[in-house]
Amino acid sequence: MKQPPIFLTPQQMEEEKQAMKAVAAHPARPATYHIVTYGCQMNAHDSEKLAGMLSGMGMAEAGDRRDADLVIFNTCCVRDNAERRALGNVTWLKELKKDKPNLIIGVCGCMVQQPEMAEKILKQYRFIDLAFGTHNLHQLPSLLYTLLEQNRRLVSVSDQENLIVEDLPVKRLCKHHAYITIMYGCDNFCSYCIVPYVRGRERSRRMDDILREADQLVSSGVQEIMLLGQNVNSYGNGCETFPELLRRLDQMGVPRIRFMTSHPKDLSDELIEVMAGSRHICNHLHLPVQSGNNEILEQMNRRYTREEYLRKVEKLRSAIPGIGLTTDLIVSFPGETEAQFEDTCSLVREVGYDSAFTFIYSPRIGTRAAQMDGRIAPEESTRRITRLIQEVEASTARAHQTLLGATEQVLVEGLSKRDNGMVSGKGTRNITVTFEGTAEDIGKVIPVHITSLAVNTLRGERTER
Repeated sequence: MKQPPIFLTPQQMEEEKQAMKAVAAHPARPATYHIVTYGCQMNAHDSEKLAGMLSGMGMAEAGDRRDADLVIFNTCCVRDNAERRALGNVTWLKELKKDKPNLIIGVCGCMVQQPEMAEKILKQYRFIDLAFGTHNLHQLPSLLYTLLEQNRRLVSVSDQENLIVEDLPVKRLCKHHAYITIMYGCDNFCSYCIVPYVRGRERSRRMDDILREADQLVSSGVQEIMLLGQNVNSYGNGCETFPELLRRLDQMGVPRIRFMTSHPKDLSDELIEVMAGSRHICNHLHLPVQSGNNEILEQMNRRYTREEYLRKVEKLRSAIPGIGLTTDLIVSFPGETEAQFEDTCSLVREVGYDSAFTFIYSPRIGTRAAQMDGRIAPEESTRRITRLIQEVEASTARAHQTLLGATEQVLVEGLSKRDNGMVSGKGTRNITVTFEGTAEDIGKVIPVHITSLAVNTLRGERTER
């Protein structure tokens, strides 16, 4: 049974607004800030909210952390290397702080939300001033004010995991693309995953709040909205469902709609029907499978089989011809045999993914898989991930080949990094397309005839000026 969400009260929000004003007027307020973001799109959107609050406190964004008076690391803990990268980069600032003693260093996000991690960070890294968890994001103004007033290091990690905070200021990273978080947390408890422990249990925003935010974004000129959640397919408050939300957004006229991430077990026939009948939902779906072997899927607590997954793929391709599918894949889960690994490789060939995120299993303290026997040797894991990447690259090449001669509607994201006479952006299948253009094309949707293939991208010619 889902826990009902708790919404931040107007009084609590007003307290944070007053704290923002107090920080803005404080004589010791940092003049500039820089945010370093690790992890998923949810973290990227959280950083947009952090930036919105810091801007509201009178601070300007610094392009480089070395030029900032306040540096915040928004961390991820899904895999061990994400933690090590974050802490390694934080340590780099230790020397910088010797030259800038007033530099404020903060660490927040999923890594900090883990039990006792915030206290451990402040104890081990004495140069860090502030640590706060995923459920305390909205308290940044009051935390900063306390830090400035009392000149002491602070830890704030709340266990109120079913909280939803509306109307935080947001500084969008892009004018033509925007994130909207529709739900928080996860109830699936996959045996390898730390997310339910650091993001909390599932709770969904009110549909009216989401639609109002989307309407404001479209009015501001946003061309593409990506809906975010750990499992968007399970969005809902009673009678509100994810298919209904998509239907309402499509009717609203949002130019392009994307969403992630979808759990295969909750991919319903109704959702497929809504996608097939929509005018604005992009023909791309990220559908993480993790493994192609039923025994491993059971050990992962994914709650579907290879056969059930393939049936859903068949339904998608039947209802939405030309849909692009992407996925997540894990190798070397505890006890995975060579034959079980080969099942994952064969699934890649059978589905024909446009692309995939591939990972070596990383044990996370507190998860069930971390207690399992059968850890795979590092050299074998390296061999498997190398082999899997080769399978994915071959699948990508085959998928791209089918688009030769087709016309893709490309949302231009920027100038090509290799040639300023070219621009690049994403087609509706979420594949990067490069073609001749100028900076004036950025933020526009342009039809492009696909003429050739690169390693991970498509090349084409615009069909109109």
